[in-house]
Amino acid sequence: QVQLEESGGGLVQPGGSLRLSCTASGRIFGTITMGWYRQAPGKQRELVATITSGGSPNYADSVKSRFTISRDNAQNTVALQMNSLKPEDTAVYYCNARIMVLGVPNNYWGQGTRVTVSS
Repeated sequence: QVQLEESGGGLVQPGGSLRLSCTASGRIFGTITMGWYRQAPGKQRELVATITSGGSPNYADSVKSRFTISRDNAQNTVALQMNSLKPEDTAVYYCNARIMVLGVPNNYWGQGTRVTVSS
């Protein structure tokens, strides 16, 4: 099994910053990507950012230039630095790990951490 433990999140004013962290444990050999998705009320879960084991990032257009994803393979952690936050960034953020299991990619999810951007 794979466990993803998230930390960070909370309430911040527009223009502020937050940092999310996620630590993976368990059967994580074969991890393809780690990253973050979010789900706002009444909306579908959407990609925020992912990063490969080699360090190549991928961002949603809505967060480019504001968010930075980083990964520490030795510690099995992924972090998301969020700057210039907007009210529309308000959502539950989920850590994701995509791991190859017997030749098939599997998605694993954390419990989610809430981010609220409001004055």
